[in-house]
Amino acid sequence: MNQQLQQLIVNAFAEDIGDGDHSALSCINKEAKGKAILKIKEAGVIAGIAVAETIFKWVEPGCEFLQHKKDGEFVHVGETAFDIIASIHTILKCERLVLNTMQRMSGIATLTRQYVEKLNGYKTRLLDTRKTTPNFRFLEKEAVRIGGGHNHRFGLYDMIMLKDNHIDYCGSIEKAILMAHQYLSDQHKDLKIEVETRNLEEVKRVLAVGKIDRIMLDNFTPDEIVSALKLIKGKHETEASGGITLDNIQEYAATEIDFISCGAIIHQAKSIDLSLKASII
Repeated sequence: MNQQLQQLIVNAFAEDIGDGDHSALSCINKEAKGKAILKIKEAGVIAGIAVAETIFKWVEPGCEFLQHKKDGEFVHVGETAFDIIASIHTILKCERLVLNTMQRMSGIATLTRQYVEKLNGYKTRLLDTRKTTPNFRFLEKEAVRIGGGHNHRFGLYDMIMLKDNHIDYCGSIEKAILMAHQYLSDQHKDLKIEVETRNLEEVKRVLAVGKIDRIMLDNFTPDEIVSALKLIKGKHETEASGGITLDNIQEYAATEIDFISCGAIIHQAKSIDLSLKASII
């Protein structure tokens, strides 16, 4: 099992169960077996089925998990995603964690799919950001992937990204780039360097220094992006960010930018309505 998922499960059960599920303990025989079905109550892209199976089997390894839908599949109201046959105590213990996780992941996957469909026919790829829920990032980013998007960096450790605050604190865009490049050499690290630019003048300054992998064009208009791409001439990867929505994403993609990063696909996603319903066996 993924170590992050295992830790999430442990922490979630500690938060939710405490010294016991007294609702179930008070009225359900500990030996009783039961069945439940995951019902779709709102259409969308389903995500988190594999996670749900992991949660149930972490509590009860011998339970039966009968899958009817796959992660990434578009589902409709009234359909069933899976059946679970297990101890009733297991089902009731896992119910809220499974639903909370799947509803959140499915909402992100659904919104991501809407953005990705807007990019059909363009070279531009959709990226997520670090605007995520603490300790839930890896599942939110997995939901983006399930929805057809691509993951940007996972954290501060897997890429050097020189944003406006880094540049301002460091003193200049040139100094920040040169110091980052030297740092990687000194530390024997193989990480990409991305630098954020706020205007065409900064793009020119970055190009004069070089030593980077990707240039972010932050809050540029589509016309400004076209001008920036003419300067960059394909020498570096390019990314547009800021103010990009479902309504205008195609205007940005039409510039032939390499990537569009969008925090909204995670932090603006609405959870999909699902329910786990008891079924008598």
